[in-house]
Amino acid sequence: MTDKLTYDEAYTELQQIAKEIEDESVSIDVLGEKVKRASELIEFCQKKLRATESEVNKIIKQMDPKERPDESEE
Repeated sequence: MTDKLTYDEAYTELQQIAKEIEDESVSIDVLGEKVKRASELIEFCQKKLRATESEVNKIIKQMDPKERPDESEE
């Protein structure tokens, strides 16, 4: 998998693979490769979503006045 792959690109490719499999347009000779690639893309997307969720939660926590030290105490 390339380091420059974006979530949107991975998701789009995953949708395409799913469509090909559902439509039975994938040859049995390449089905294993498609399933392996889909697995890699799912893992990539899950990691990206977890990282984004963590980052958003961190930002939200920083914005919460209860979590920030009182500036008057400094």
